[in-house]
Amino acid sequence: MDKCRIQFLYDACNLIFTQKEPPTFQKIQWLKKFLDNMEAKDVGIDEFRTCRSLPEWDQTSKVEICKGLICGQGVSEITYIHIYESDFFSIGVFCFPAGAKLPLHDHPSMTVLSKLLYGSVYVKSYDWVKEEKSNYRTVGLAAKVVDGIIKAPSEATVLFPRSGGNIHSFTALTPCAILDVLSPPYSEELGRPSTYFSEIFVPSFRGYAILEERDLPDDLVVNGAPYLGPPLVTSDGLSLKTK
Repeated sequence: MDKCRIQFLYDACNLIFTQKEPPTFQKIQWLKKFLDNMEAKDVGIDEFRTCRSLPEWDQTSKVEICKGLICGQGVSEITYIHIYESDFFSIGVFCFPAGAKLPLHDHPSMTVLSKLLYGSVYVKSYDWVKEEKSNYRTVGLAAKVVDGIIKAPSEATVLFPRSGGNIHSFTALTPCAILDVLSPPYSEELGRPSTYFSEIFVPSFRGYAILEERDLPDDLVVNGAPYLGPPLVTSDGLSLKTK
């Protein structure tokens, strides 16, 4: 039986992220090609459907489910679909309704590959020029890397621990979904928390901003939703069979 795309993606991640040595740039580009081919249906989402009459509901996440797939156009809040996580990497999908925003946040010591599955999103990202701790909070000068709109279909993007736009934000211009691969995953215990930042612009210093660590935004709500894509068989025995 032919493997599904999510299985190919998992196998590729497991191959390069579980080695003793960090993956080379060439291996990351090889992995990126797997994400380039991913579509919403590969992770259990119908990007076109909105159920207005008698949809099924997931009682925990309150997302609309039609014909066994999450209705991409019916997502009312930022929703995260957890697919897989180990000590080495994680795979998941953020679904956004139009107008929703994921504020500036970082990915400490992490490599991140992201693929916009459908819709359009405004992306802003920075890399540190100089950072320091002030009153136990991170503050510093950052250079802008991306400031523009991405529309599907598009290639996957890659950011590295110190380059590529490690600090970024998303604002959904239409309903959209972003498939993320993170290596290693976030971990408070291992010193990889998710930190949020505010921007202070300097008019005479175009292309740069002062970023200052901020508390988790009170209005940021991220719901969880079940993975409804093809069955995924993992090497650590966490077989995900959804149907």
